[in-house]
Amino acid sequence: MQKSNTQKTLIEMKTMIIIAMLAPSIILFGTFHSTFMVQAQLDSLDSLNNTIFVTGSASTNTKGDKVILSLGVDTINKTAEKALQSNSKLMNKVINALKESGVQQNETRTSSFTITPNYNYTQYGDRGILIGFTVSNSIQIESYHVANVSQWVDRAVQAGANTVNDITFAVSEKKLQDVNNNLLKEAVANAKSKADIVASAAGLHVAGIKSITVGEVSLPPLPVPIYSKSSGFDGESATPILAGEEEVSTTVNIVYTLGR
Repeated sequence: MQKSNTQKTLIEMKTMIIIAMLAPSIILFGTFHSTFMVQAQLDSLDSLNNTIFVTGSASTNTKGDKVILSLGVDTINKTAEKALQSNSKLMNKVINALKESGVQQNETRTSSFTITPNYNYTQYGDRGILIGFTVSNSIQIESYHVANVSQWVDRAVQAGANTVNDITFAVSEKKLQDVNNNLLKEAVANAKSKADIVASAAGLHVAGIKSITVGEVSLPPLPVPIYSKSSGFDGESATPILAGEEEVSTTVNIVYTLGR
């Protein structure tokens, strides 16, 4: 019995000695583990916070390189047949005059054609009385020869056209793409310049790019051109048609990473 108690006492003493020896290591490991976790969290937060969101923009003015011209002939007669015959004769003269002026066949198409009865309501009120017919025939020209528009209008009117419905200038897809490519380069440079200024003021520097989002190119409708008919169509003065310019713009949104 005494021997058993002695062995038990020896085991307890050894255990206490081992615990005493390991205690500093356990405390040290716990301290290191805690410090490492805190530092890792700080580094993670620092990495998340050291970014900057910048919007870069660029714009330029451009002229339309495509024209859409709509013109035609209106004729009135007591019968639809005579109104149509008169209209067809004049319209053929207009089309031939435009061809002689350089308008290609694949640039021209009929945009509208109508035969409308005309009524006189002054004597019979709501019933009205048929007094004739109006035939309207319009063609649309889509061409990249924008410099020829004034000449085409004059020649068409000389040949018998009596309506100019619309003249619209547009930017072709190819030109718009070329313009936008240049603007994107300028927008990125603009964003980088802003980021450098802000980072430098904060005692940091731009280290890299985290993400880029490209905005849509903005092209407002080109303004309606200013045009007027000259007093005489003698070939000495062309109808002035001014297309003007329009602003094209684009943006990029960039998230930059910052470093110390």
